Amino acid sequence: MSLMDVALRRGFFYPSSEVYGGTAGLYDFGHLGVLLKHHFEDTWRKFFLGLNQNFVEIDTCTIMPQAVFEGSGHLKSFNDPLTQCTSCHRRHKADLLLEDNEIEAEGMTAEEMSDELSLHEVKCPVCGGQLSPVHWFNMMFSLALGAAEKGDAERAYLRPETAQGCYVSFKRLFEVMRNQIPMGLAIIGRAYRNEISPRQGFYRLRELNQAELQIFFDPDSLDAHPDFSTVENQKLRILSIEDREKGEPREVPLKAMDVPKFYGYYMAKVQEFYLKVLKVPEHLFRFRELSEEERAFYNKIHWDMEIYTESLGGFKEAGGIHYRTDHDLSGHEKSSGTKMEVTVQGRKFIPHVLELSFGVDRNLLMLMDVAYTQEEERVVLKLPPVVAPYTVAVFPLVSKDGLVEISKEIFNDLKDTFNVFFDEKGSIGKRYRRQDEIGTPYCVTIDYDTLEDSTVTLRDRDTMDQERVHRDSLSSILYERINL
Repeated sequence: MSLMDVALRRGFFYPSSEVYGGTAGLYDFGHLGVLLKHHFEDTWRKFFLGLNQNFVEIDTCTIMPQAVFEGSGHLKSFNDPLTQCTSCHRRHKADLLLEDNEIEAEGMTAEEMSDELSLHEVKCPVCGGQLSPVHWFNMMFSLALGAAEKGDAERAYLRPETAQGCYVSFKRLFEVMRNQIPMGLAIIGRAYRNEISPRQGFYRLRELNQAELQIFFDPDSLDAHPDFSTVENQKLRILSIEDREKGEPREVPLKAMDVPKFYGYYMAKVQEFYLKVLKVPEHLFRFRELSEEERAFYNKIHWDMEIYTESLGGFKEAGGIHYRTDHDLSGHEKSSGTKMEVTVQGRKFIPHVLELSFGVDRNLLMLMDVAYTQEEERVVLKLPPVVAPYTVAVFPLVSKDGLVEISKEIFNDLKDTFNVFFDEKGSIGKRYRRQDEIGTPYCVTIDYDTLEDSTVTLRDRDTMDQERVHRDSLSSILYERINL
C-alpha cells in the first residue's frame, strides 16, 4: 500500500470534484487532512511568531486589484515557459520537458528552450507530436470585478502568493505597531497559480496553502542579530553551489558560512523547526543554495529547504529563505505613490525584507512521506505528536460491563488537553491498526483490570509497547511524552 493509497483511503486529501473526474492541481482535504493542516499551521505560528514579539499574523484579501501586481512586477514576470503540441494540442511546461530529458533549463530564455527542444528532438509526451516554439505564460488567475460589461470591468487577480498582502499593509501596520523594526508580518492562507501542467499530485497545486513570514528590517543591520551567538555553533546541512558540483551536502557551523548574521540566524531557526519540532531526521533535510541564474532577480540570497521524500523521488523543495532587499516596498512606493520610507532613531530608509516561505500542502505531504512506514503486519504513520490528527485514542476493550462508561469518562478527562478519538467498534487489534495508519501516537485501552485497580493500558504507536498506568496519572504522562 502506497502513501497516496493511505491518504485517499483515510481521507487525508483527495481530488477535488472527484465525482466529475477531478481536475489536475486541485485537491480537497478530508477531516484528517484538516486536523493535520491545522496542527501544522498552529505549530508554525507558535514557533516563528514566538521568535520576536514584533512578529504578528495578519489576514488579507485573496483578491487584489491589478495595480498591486503592476507594482510587484507579477504582471511582467510571473511567467512559466509554455509549449504546445501541434497534434494533440496539449500544453506543457517547457522547462520540465527539458529536465525530463536531463537538460538543465534554469535561467534559459524562451528562445533557448525552443532551440534545446528542437536540438534534442523532444516530442509531446502524450502523443509524440511536434512541439511549438516556447513562449511565456502568465500564471495568475484574472477576475473582472463588479457587473460592468466585458472590457469595462475593473481588473483584479487572485493572489499568487500571500506576500503581497504584507507589503501593501506594511505602512499601516508599521504605524500601528509604534514604528518597531525589525517587524514581521505573517500570513497563512490560500494562493492561486495557473500551473500549465501540474505534476506529482498533491505537491504542485493550482490552489495552494502558504505560511509566510515577511521580516522588515534595517539594511544596515543585515550582518547583525542580537541572538546570533545562541546559534553560531549550530551545524547546518547545506548543499551550496560548489557542493552541488560534487553532489554531496555538508554539515557546516553557521559561523563558518558566508551568509550575513541576520540571514544566518533565521536559517538556524528554520532548521531547528524541521529537526527538533517536526522531528524530520537530519539526513533527510538540507538547505540548497540557488545560483544567480536560478533565483528571482530581486533575491540577493536564496536558500531552499529540501526534504527527501520517497514518493517524490528524492530531495524536493519544502520552502525558501529569500533576502528580497527593498524590491517589494520600493516597487509599491513607485507604483502607488505612497512613501514606504520609515524613520527609526533619526535615520530614514526603506526597509529590506527577509522572507521565510513555506508551502503548507507540500510540507504536509513530505511529513507524511517521512512518517510513512510499511511493516510486515501493519502500515504506520509515525507523525510527530504536535501535528498528528489525534494525539490519543481511547478504547473500551468490550462494549459491556461498564467499560464504555468508564472509557467515556477518561475521554472527557483528556479531551480538553489533547486531541482525542473514541472508538468502541471492532476488535482491539483492528482499532490499533486504524490508529497506527492515521498517525495517532498513543492508544488507551480500558479493560476489566480497570474496574479493579483504575489502571489502563497505554500503548505506544511506534514501538507497540504497552504498559499499565493509573488513570489519574494518564494526562500528565501523555503531556510529558508528547512534549519531549
